[in-house]
Amino acid sequence: MSKIKQDKIYLTQTEDGNLKMDDELGKMLFGDPYANYPYKLVRERDGLTKYGKQMGWIEWKSDGTFGKLHDKPAVNLSCILDPHRMSFTWLTTSITEILEQREDYVKFKTSNSTYELWQGQQENKNDNKQ
Repeated sequence: MSKIKQDKIYLTQTEDGNLKMDDELGKMLFGDPYANYPYKLVRERDGLTKYGKQMGWIEWKSDGTFGKLHDKPAVNLSCILDPHRMSFTWLTTSITEILEQREDYVKFKTSNSTYELWQGQQENKNDNKQ
């Protein structure tokens, strides 16, 4: 029987009775579940964070179907995390502007969001922008 991967959300109760997510508690008890994921993608407006083991930049054909997978970001390409034959972890809309780019980091705008993508364990562990 195969085991279904289930992400765990750790909650603590605040003094006013509300629940809040507590990733640090989960990491302390069970270790960082994302330690082996070299890519971290964060959507700026709501802090949505996705991790991936692979990533690429998709060029679309004029009919909206997959054209080619690229290694580097560029305007009109979409970011894809964990691309597989029939599935993926996350896919952005096409890039409209690259705001900042380094070897291990890129900040870019799409038609509806702004994202930051980090590559490498050191950036993932030291980043506080979640």
